[in-house]
Amino acid sequence: MTAVAPRFDAVIHPPPRLQICGLLAAVDTMEFSVVRDSVGISDSVLSKHVKQLEEAGYVAVRKATIASRQRTSLGLTKSGRAAFSAHVAELRRIVEAPLDAPRDGARTDT
Repeated sequence: MTAVAPRFDAVIHPPPRLQICGLLAAVDTMEFSVVRDSVGISDSVLSKHVKQLEEAGYVAVRKATIASRQRTSLGLTKSGRAAFSAHVAELRRIVEAPLDAPRDGARTDT
């Protein structure tokens, strides 16, 4: 597996979207209701976050009729997986940086 270049992603970063991507990164697809219950948000809030991830090309939404009931499943796209991996790599880079190391844009002439 090739290393992913760390990159902060403002689309993924809000906590509910980060949780959604984290859940979906571990599976091929997951039912909407399972994601909703795991993240602990309402259908409408989940729908809004999924819409933003879908518009960014990060999440694919699939609808199917199973046993005469409409089921919605969610899955990360290839670009969604890459963006999530890069975002997690950037978060790791931030938290693993030595405390005494200058940060980008930080003043060192105190």
